[in-house]
Amino acid sequence: MKIQEIRELIRLVDQSSIDEFVYEQGETKVHMKKAATAVAAEPTVAVQATPAAPVVVEPTPTAPPVQTAAPEAPAPEAEKPAAPEVKQAPEGNFHQITSPMVGTFYAAPAPDKPPYVKPGDKVKKDTVVCIIEAMKLFNEIEAEVDGEIVEVLVQNGQLVEYGQPLFLVKPE
Repeated sequence: MKIQEIRELIRLVDQSSIDEFVYEQGETKVHMKKAATAVAAEPTVAVQATPAAPVVVEPTPTAPPVQTAAPEAPAPEAEKPAAPEVKQAPEGNFHQITSPMVGTFYAAPAPDKPPYVKPGDKVKKDTVVCIIEAMKLFNEIEAEVDGEIVEVLVQNGQLVEYGQPLFLVKPE
């Protein structure tokens, strides 16, 4: 089984409602299990500093569905946490290296190591440019083209979506 096939399986299981997946073919066995999620037995109300969408508590066999609204206490503008900025790629003749999966972007192999690439670095199509962690698996992402890194579009530790641009490369 190829790594691309495994990545596709991870993406499909991640996007589905199944909690566990097992695949066997010959001597190859792939077993994926999502983290357990707890269902509340008693209705609860979330207390937040900022307005939020209604909280829906899953019904239990003896309790009907309950919907409660979060408190409407507006927080001062300065206290709101800043959402991570998702940069958009500028127009031009650049190749975008995109995320092949949903996961956490890491620019370096370890926190105490330098990043794989930075703007101005020359890369070959098989050069590892980053790691994306998905379901406790660390996937090395390659440059896909020969060229020069123009811009890193995401921050270290940021959650990335499938197809989200990660790097801009000026092809050679």
